[in-house]
Amino acid sequence: MNTLITSVVATQAGYGLTVLRIIAGLTFAAHGAQKLFGWFGGYGLGGVGQWMESIGLAPGYLMALMAGSAEFFGGLALVIGLLARPAAAVLAVTMVVAIATVHLANGFFMSNNGYEFALALLAISVAILIEGAGKLSLDKRIAG
Repeated sequence: MNTLITSVVATQAGYGLTVLRIIAGLTFAAHGAQKLFGWFGGYGLGGVGQWMESIGLAPGYLMALMAGSAEFFGGLALVIGLLARPAAAVLAVTMVVAIATVHLANGFFMSNNGYEFALALLAISVAILIEGAGKLSLDKRIAG
């Protein structure tokens, strides 16, 4: 197998990381669905785009599409464990942007719209980026 593909899909991580990957993936996918489709009480692309524009992330619709797609499709990739490292990298960048542009000024705690939740998702994404998808993943199956 190609060395690059092997390094992307290889994992020695166990079942613990698999649990983190699946739960984080479901969480990301749900947040992305709020942004893209208005599911689970979300505002959809139009509403999220207007809000992003109002906080200086322009063009708002494109930023909402990018963030929502990263979260939704990246989350689904984490759930099934397919190309988990690239998905985790994109999700980590998405969380850094969310922390820097939305949550940092509000302090740490979620009760004030702080960055604690985004930081936890960032940490999980970085762990997946480093360790790979874990035992129960398509990446592990591909790597052999």
